[in-house]
Amino acid sequence: MNPNATPSPSGDPGDLRLALKQLMIQELNLAGKSPAEIDDAAPLFGEGLGLDSLDALQLAMVIEEKFGVKVPEGEPARRIFASVDAIVAHIVAEKAAGK
Repeated sequence: MNPNATPSPSGDPGDLRLALKQLMIQELNLAGKSPAEIDDAAPLFGEGLGLDSLDALQLAMVIEEKFGVKVPEGEPARRIFASVDAIVAHIVAEKAAGK
């Protein structure tokens, strides 16, 4: 088994948070960060995790590919990418709606 492989989340919000954080670390090259160091409620952009617009685009693509949910563009995306908690809420809502 690949030690760098992201676990397949069960749909449990806690599992989704961990899987999302691991994907973020892997895909956005957040070397030196561990999932425990990424605050669920902290902003992902600016003073929070310090991500930028290119990171947002890459993260949207990864979320769509790995979790099978669509990430809208524009203002709705800003709300979704507010924090890890907001992304997890979006994934859970989209999966519940069967999207």
